[in-house]
Amino acid sequence: MKKVAFYTLGCKLNYSETSTISRMFEEAGFKKADYDKDVADIYVVNTCSVTENADKKCRKIVRDIRKKSPNSFVTIIGCYAQLKPTEISAIPGVDAVLGANEKFKILDLLDGFERNPEQQVYASPVESATSFNSSYSISDRTRTFLKVQDGCDYSCTFCTIPLARGKSRSDTIESVVAKAKKIGQSGVKEIVLTGVNTGDYGIIDGKRQHTFLDLIRELDKIPEVERFRISSIEPNLLNDDVIEFVANSRRFMPHFHIPLQSGSDTLLRKMRRRYLTALYTSRIAKIRDLMPHASIGVDVIVGFPGETDEEFEITYSYLLNLPISYLHVFTYSERDNTVAATMDDVVPSIKRHERSKMLRILSDKKKRSFYTHHLNDEREVLFEKVEEDGSIEGFTDNYIRIRASGSEFDTNSLVSLQLGQIDPGGLVTPRTESPVLN
Repeated sequence: MKKVAFYTLGCKLNYSETSTISRMFEEAGFKKADYDKDVADIYVVNTCSVTENADKKCRKIVRDIRKKSPNSFVTIIGCYAQLKPTEISAIPGVDAVLGANEKFKILDLLDGFERNPEQQVYASPVESATSFNSSYSISDRTRTFLKVQDGCDYSCTFCTIPLARGKSRSDTIESVVAKAKKIGQSGVKEIVLTGVNTGDYGIIDGKRQHTFLDLIRELDKIPEVERFRISSIEPNLLNDDVIEFVANSRRFMPHFHIPLQSGSDTLLRKMRRRYLTALYTSRIAKIRDLMPHASIGVDVIVGFPGETDEEFEITYSYLLNLPISYLHVFTYSERDNTVAATMDDVVPSIKRHERSKMLRILSDKKKRSFYTHHLNDEREVLFEKVEEDGSIEGFTDNYIRIRASGSEFDTNSLVSLQLGQIDPGGLVTPRTESPVLN
């Protein structure tokens, strides 16, 4: 029985796909190995290519694999594999490269997984990636990432994802509901809906057959699943109907992650985003009006071409005054075959990193303020994992991270408790006298 280990770079979508591919191996008679602890016969590296660092990370992983397992079979899949298959095949130690349309055919294409003098490359043009391959992650009993959509029809000037994953396409509502029920029946309490452009859900066989609202309405009826979260949704697709639905739902959590990328309308136009700050502001205001307690996360890019000191100040001031909960900050890096890579007014690297640091500090302040605002509230917590020190951690419905004594609560338990104080690690602890309602 050959052992296979997996390493995943990038987004939640990649994790869901890696998990599905690992189950395919196990069903075919392979034994799944722990990447960090075991030495495997086969390694599958699922790559991202959103930033330059992701590419460098892939190369490092291959070197690390070769050091601990010189004779193993190494396969690279994922976005980087689709974008630059020839470049990857030239990396010393790589045996095979599979593109977007081939990664789910890995067992058929690489039958035997025997090393050859010549690298095997299977990467058809991204236009051939038209089918939807369903995926979901199962790493523990508490939370699962369920892929409902893939690909993207947008043309943001900084992004390679449409080149790596193809056009927008979705699973059927019937299939998503069936998988959600199966996941819930396995004991999982929370499902995170994920995709490349999740809010664009509903394009099946090249035609729009449903909307994202149609999907979440059906999922809300499933008694097998206690909680649903929306992983990320574009502001132009997060309409009032979706916000109002979540506000009135018991199963969909009051937690939104909404990409912004810049607080400057000038830069949003250069990025070819499908909204300006006025629309973004209105979405945040709508959420805060209906769900004052909701957690709101924001993606932002610093150092995009043309981001002067003045433009960055506009973004910083906009975010400072926006009632949000935290930021995910990305330092812009040039990507081949994107419009942005050819733009003038390049921001020096040192300025990019300075601005990134400023926004990360702002994010820490926003998160602490959000946590502080909800101290003494009673909220439902899903405890997820026990730490090495014996404490147990989990998240409230509105995505406040909680740390408690592992002797008081069990993993995969949903409890209502009163939020006490913020501990030295920045997490919230429950009140010792807090009523616990199972």
